[in-house]
Amino acid sequence: MKIKRFFASDIRQALRQVREALGSDAVILSNKKVDGGVELVAAIDYDAAAFIPSPEIHTKPTLEPVKSTRQERKSAPAAASTPPVASVAALKEQVIPKVEWSQDPVLVEMRQEMRALRRMMENELSGLSWREMGHHKPETRDLFRKLMGLSISPDICGELVESVTDVETADQAWRKALYYLANQIQTVGDDLLEQGGVFALIGPTGVGKTTTVAKLAARFALRYGTRQVALISTDNYRIGAQEQLNTYARILDVPVRSAGTREELAVALNGLTGKRLILIDTAGMSQRDVRLSEQLALLDVAGQGVRSFLTLSAATDYSSMEQAISAFGAAKPEACILTKVDEAGSLGGALSALIHKALPLAFFADGQKVPEDLHLARSHTLVSKAVACSNGGAEYSDEYLALALGGARANAHG
Repeated sequence: MKIKRFFASDIRQALRQVREALGSDAVILSNKKVDGGVELVAAIDYDAAAFIPSPEIHTKPTLEPVKSTRQERKSAPAAASTPPVASVAALKEQVIPKVEWSQDPVLVEMRQEMRALRRMMENELSGLSWREMGHHKPETRDLFRKLMGLSISPDICGELVESVTDVETADQAWRKALYYLANQIQTVGDDLLEQGGVFALIGPTGVGKTTTVAKLAARFALRYGTRQVALISTDNYRIGAQEQLNTYARILDVPVRSAGTREELAVALNGLTGKRLILIDTAGMSQRDVRLSEQLALLDVAGQGVRSFLTLSAATDYSSMEQAISAFGAAKPEACILTKVDEAGSLGGALSALIHKALPLAFFADGQKVPEDLHLARSHTLVSKAVACSNGGAEYSDEYLALALGGARANAHG
């Protein structure tokens, strides 16, 4: 290995000296500022094995006369020619030091400049694409603007715009795009509830799980009688949560149990054998709560077949909803119940999250009345509500829409 030290007034000059003296394969070992400039230490023909320390064999001093080389080879025991066992073991345990190569400041600066240039070019190309669409396909650009007004994610808007073909008027294009949007929303019929079973409502705090449990119980009791329904609460965190469920149970005249552990839940379920529908109200937790996995594990009762509905508020923003779906996905929810549809400023974010995560929708709730404000999910009904919620559509600038269109096309071709 050849090591050389370089001095220069600035880093560029020093690097130039390194390349001229050692070539492009040289490695920068260190760099620091000194009086009058910088100092670089560079190397060529670097060998990492050279840094592996060799084992030291300690021998005791001897007073015997020095033997000749030939006599020493004849009389020395075989063990003397090999390191002690302990030393060999220590050598094996030694870790080869990791060599961290210094980054060339010029290359770092070049990469940063290239990233900035790439962003600038992407922005320019997005704006050019948006303006070109306005000149050649003004109806397509207007359709993209209207879909974005529903707060649908840009990538879905881009897909819908590309799917709409062979239309004569803007109204036909709009209706066709909404039809395609509805087809992307997965829904389940009333079969899950009609078949009965044990269902747990899971979801973040404040989405209305307890009220939704009452709505589902009332809906089932009206069809099959109160003797076929039972409720269980596992919410030991929120003050008054079990009392609220007890109040609903008294009004509906159905039994209610509480369980704080997996064992207690198993006992409660065994005691309600024979009920056609058992609904479990769980504690609401943030998707970032460290206790979430513990709460979800509580529902894993062997042999009881507990299934889950993920309950989400339509008023939640798009990114938070996607995070919640991912976090509660450990419980493998069979479908989603969308609550507070009447409180949402727009439904586009919620629908986009469900489409991206391929999570079917079972019910949606649009009020506090039990059970009137709980409805079977119908994709076309939800799209109509999304249009009604938009109130003419959110106003976005051309610059924002151009960037959104560019991002949508990048995702489509990525």
